[in-house]
Amino acid sequence: MSPVRIAVTGPESSGKSVLTQALAAHFHTSYAPEFAREFLSSSGGAYDVHDLDRICRGQIRNEERAIQSAARLCFFDTDMLVIKIWSQFRFGTVSERIRRAVQERTYHFRLLCKPDLPWTPDPFRESPDPAERMELFAMYRRELDEAKADYFIVEGQGENRLNTTLKFLESKGL
Repeated sequence: MSPVRIAVTGPESSGKSVLTQALAAHFHTSYAPEFAREFLSSSGGAYDVHDLDRICRGQIRNEERAIQSAARLCFFDTDMLVIKIWSQFRFGTVSERIRRAVQERTYHFRLLCKPDLPWTPDPFRESPDPAERMELFAMYRRELDEAKADYFIVEGQGENRLNTTLKFLESKGL
């Protein structure tokens, strides 16, 4: 039986990684880490539009590995939508590979993290401006609404952020 796939998506520095890890620990299951972070670590932070296809392939590999070892649920720290929106926002274009991956990779639910947390500096982050992060958040909402995706907006601080997410998942029978 295939696990329920839950993608944690949204702008950078919106708490995706922390939430993904906390949910996987809570449900005693696996998660797919964000491949872009691994890629940027090995490249010294340098990348161009063509590297986004490599990041897409790496994220898919991470997802497939996590699914193999998942229990009833599997969580994904970012999804193909993150790569698509970043490509569009930073480079004004999206490759056919990324477009296909967005269509082909399916998730039962998405958790859209609102960038209402304080900005955390990181050598691989590029959007410290709160207005820019909210613009990105609006792009995610539009995409998810247009796709008629089942999603929940994760917001708030600290334990409240995790607890409201757990209540949402509970309401879905998980």
